[in-house]
Amino acid sequence: MRTDGTITRRRFLRHVAAGSAGAAVAHVTGCAGRTAPERTRSAENAPNFIVIFTDDQGYQDLGCFGSTDIRTPHIDRMAEEGTRFTDFYVAAPACTPSRAALMTGCYPKRVSMNRVLHPRHHKGLHPDEVTIADVLKGRGYATACVGKWHLGHRPGLLPTDQGFDSYFGIPYSNDMGSAPLMRDAAVIEQRSNQDTLTERYTDEAERFIRENRSRPFLLYLAHSMPHVPLHASERFRNRSRRGLYGDVIECLDWSTGRLVDTVRDLGIAENTWVIYTSDNGPWLTKGANGGSALPLRGAKATTYEGGIRVPCVVWAPGRVPAGQACAHVASTIDLLPTFARLAGTRPAADRIIDGVDISGMMTGDEGAAPPRRVLYFFNKMGTIEAVREGDWKLRIAGGPGKARRDKLPPRAELYDLARDISERNNVAAGHPDVIARLIDMMRVFDRTLAASARPAGTA
Repeated sequence: MRTDGTITRRRFLRHVAAGSAGAAVAHVTGCAGRTAPERTRSAENAPNFIVIFTDDQGYQDLGCFGSTDIRTPHIDRMAEEGTRFTDFYVAAPACTPSRAALMTGCYPKRVSMNRVLHPRHHKGLHPDEVTIADVLKGRGYATACVGKWHLGHRPGLLPTDQGFDSYFGIPYSNDMGSAPLMRDAAVIEQRSNQDTLTERYTDEAERFIRENRSRPFLLYLAHSMPHVPLHASERFRNRSRRGLYGDVIECLDWSTGRLVDTVRDLGIAENTWVIYTSDNGPWLTKGANGGSALPLRGAKATTYEGGIRVPCVVWAPGRVPAGQACAHVASTIDLLPTFARLAGTRPAADRIIDGVDISGMMTGDEGAAPPRRVLYFFNKMGTIEAVREGDWKLRIAGGPGKARRDKLPPRAELYDLARDISERNNVAAGHPDVIARLIDMMRVFDRTLAASARPAGTA
């Protein structure tokens, strides 16, 4: 509310974004153009959501995704009781763009967050963007952000300016500046003790869950680890066969188990969704301090599968099939419309979002067709560089540029992911028609995206 009593556009959008469950508005999506049918659900029965978002964790860095030298019994149990998403993607293989996509349900370029922010920058996610927290807050949710933000660290650009009731964490990557620890908008430790960050985040997250067990809540727990420099407390050091990196992942597993146990102990498991995933692939250039994306090719900062395909486990007892693996294509940009649907509301109707509702996939509804066949990927500079359509994956380093439709771009790489998950066999030469079609799709989408891009925020 302004001092003159008028309502700011930001405040207006926050209330309109969620709307009432019975409001007859369409959900506009940039990719599929699907309109979600109406669903009504009382706020009292609205589900809780916990999103656990790690930093630079590789596809193979969980027991349930193939690791043989890192022990993750708690997350493995989540997978046994829930569903693994084996073809789950981020929109870009870098910190800021990936987080912007999750928060807004949009490709990072659409919200002008397509490059990594540094402490020297004065910009961030625009306050007028309607985040996943805004959408749920309009339904009466308590909302908390714990951990790494990296979408703007100056006043007006923090989590508490983007729909979260509270914030506890560091504002950007742990290798930037002094990694100050913040509570809401105040720095409470100029140089945080990173050895204990994961445990302190876990304490804060558990406290939030306990305090809000009688109302619907959204907890966004964005761990600072396993981003380099790696840190683990003394009780977790020298435990893993994978060295310090393994120690860090096993600490994250402990943290996840503690929160899931808290949900069970409070008797709210049957009304809580927990999603565990990563912001991008592993930082392989760090050697032993980086993770593993095997059997995928590539790593963080690349648009090969190892940079953009991430582990994902969805746990929701009684709603998600137990012990299943879902191979349909899905992305972090889909979480906002999916959570909105499950909460009985919808995204803001005044803007394009790119995510689609994947609740049917999550619940194993056999009658629900996969909501998307196409997903685009951008490099760390914000250039469109790859597209997946069904099992086809086209990658052109640096983007399609001005490549002619009737001439195979020299950098074109085409893979059949159903047969070649490791992207070892480039079949571009044998499918010029597929190349031409996918290049056209990339160019058209990039043009329309640029034309409808919304500005970043400044402070």
